[in-house]
Amino acid sequence: MDEEERRLIDLERELTLLCRHFVASRGPRSGQTLERSAYVLLTRLEAGDPLTLKELAHTFQVNVSTINRQVSPMLKMGLVERIPDPDGGMARKYRPTTLGLERLRVDREISLEGAARLIRTTEWTDTTTQHFLTLLSQLNQSIERLEGLSLDRSPETSTPTDPAH
Repeated sequence: MDEEERRLIDLERELTLLCRHFVASRGPRSGQTLERSAYVLLTRLEAGDPLTLKELAHTFQVNVSTINRQVSPMLKMGLVERIPDPDGGMARKYRPTTLGLERLRVDREISLEGAARLIRTTEWTDTTTQHFLTLLSQLNQSIERLEGLSLDRSPETSTPTDPAH
């Protein structure tokens, strides 16, 4: 086995462990009210313009039927709303409601407490944490480029303009 193959094996193993450890190390989801899929979808919808089911499916690389099964209960719970395409397209788009954004904010605070606990227990310096964040962001952006995905990484602070939502 050559050095490059060894590095790839090590990288694959460490990424697999990261996925498993990160969720477990943050602790229980006690207090969080959103299903994991709702949390992920709201996080994506918060980050940019409204999206169709097809656009969401492409973003998460799943079938439209899978996204539909995840979005439907969110729609019934008032976490997202279906709106006409602002660009005049035929497909309806989805955006988070004020309630959805509030529930996301509450769950995110709990998640951030877990992430902070993880960083504190590893005794990482601010520099180490920032370096890891930079490398992880570069890795995710490279994956997105390979998969033909784009993700706006700067969440918008605006909320839906309809006060009824």
